[in-house]
Amino acid sequence: MTWGFYGRGDELQALHDILSRGRWFFARITGRRRIGKTTLVQRALSELGDSRPVLYVQIPDSAPAGVLSSVGDAMQTFGVDTTRFPAPSSLHELATLVGALARAGYLIAFDEFQYFSRKRLYDFTSYLQAEVDQLSADAGSVPGGLFVLGSLHAELVALLEDRHAPLYNRTTDDLELDHLDIASVLELLEEHADAEPERLLFLWNLFEGVPKFYRDCYEQGALAGDRGDILRRMFFRSSSPLRSEAEHWFLGELHGRYDAVLKFVARHPGCNHADIENHIRTLSPQTAEQVGGHLKILLERYRMIERRLPVFAPPKARRSRYYVRDNFLRAWLDALQGPVSAINFRPETLLVEQADASLESAEGHGLERLAAQLYEERARKGVGDFALTRRIDGYWDRGGTELDLVAVDEEAKVLRIATCKRSPAKLVPDLPSYDGHIERFLADRKHREYRDWKLEKEAIAPRVDASTRTAIREAGYTPRDLVDLTDGLRP
Repeated sequence: MTWGFYGRGDELQALHDILSRGRWFFARITGRRRIGKTTLVQRALSELGDSRPVLYVQIPDSAPAGVLSSVGDAMQTFGVDTTRFPAPSSLHELATLVGALARAGYLIAFDEFQYFSRKRLYDFTSYLQAEVDQLSADAGSVPGGLFVLGSLHAELVALLEDRHAPLYNRTTDDLELDHLDIASVLELLEEHADAEPERLLFLWNLFEGVPKFYRDCYEQGALAGDRGDILRRMFFRSSSPLRSEAEHWFLGELHGRYDAVLKFVARHPGCNHADIENHIRTLSPQTAEQVGGHLKILLERYRMIERRLPVFAPPKARRSRYYVRDNFLRAWLDALQGPVSAINFRPETLLVEQADASLESAEGHGLERLAAQLYEERARKGVGDFALTRRIDGYWDRGGTELDLVAVDEEAKVLRIATCKRSPAKLVPDLPSYDGHIERFLADRKHREYRDWKLEKEAIAPRVDASTRTAIREAGYTPRDLVDLTDGLRP
């Protein structure tokens, strides 16, 4: 079966609406690299059967000459009539070209548009502002439009949303692409492999909802393989498509400045500020004081890490924990970077086994995130018996209380608390201890309102057999596995 187009129904409809207006638009599409921004635009055009001409340009992170060269190459590739629309020789002429092409009905797409925030290219935004203002004034008679696609969120936002930026408040439409939902991941796995719990957890912990990674895996003939085969083909061979993905697309943007902080957070999910600072101090005492600034940049500019507070905590609470936002980047830094870099010096089989073992350890945290996302997705689609009304997250406090998942149904006054273990054999022995965590949580005066609510306790693992289910029920918990949690979401 050939590879299809999965998910993105709402986003596709949004693009259909934009393209069907038949008038000028300036649309921003953002999302992490490989999330499918370009594919989404291509799909929208193909489904409309749109015969309007197209110009797509991948903007390089280079000087103006490099950008202009890329534009010239793209014009040749897409058959733009250069006698009518000469290739630009300056950034000012590039902006003028956008205006001329839009008036001629072209649909223009500039990918990696955030590179125009670089000092050497920034003048283009002023030139483009003048063109956009003229096009907007004549919007009803301009049949073309401009898509700007970007993967470095903060830099793209600075170009289009900063009050002092030339293009501030100029976009007509804004669309942010997130990961594919789990229902879409299940659909593609059912079509090209299987959606057994172990495969779903392994691949989601690696690729989350990045469609390009699943397609790469499919095209390598690895999607239906075992764990070792997938790792070998995707990361350890000279032709492996993801061997340099993280170094080139993620870490390359950092230029080595924040690697130590990022790697520590990846290997210690849930660490706090003091943990990070103490680690950096052991590596470089003179730079430990810079940790706060590094965290701020990784949080806000690159959006590579996230700061989480305990459930129900006020936004300014200080008891925050840090996590790498992206599963792929976390898996790379935690489990894959070292073994892949040693491929020329040690046996491949040994390195694959080492990487796989590290990934297994990381899948414990991955299961918590996957279960939380499944709860949210089920509630959003009206699947199951729990009407989630508040965001799910783990809970912790200074007294040592640790809860993997807390779900709230405020209307029915139901509190559901779950423990997640990658190994089902560890679930039952841990339940008495987990009861203590739940009791301390409910005893805290800040949570007194939940003492009169209905309490539901769950024990979650990737797969739970019949005998383990019986033991879990006897301990006062409801057993759940990924088969249960994906029920109703599968195609």
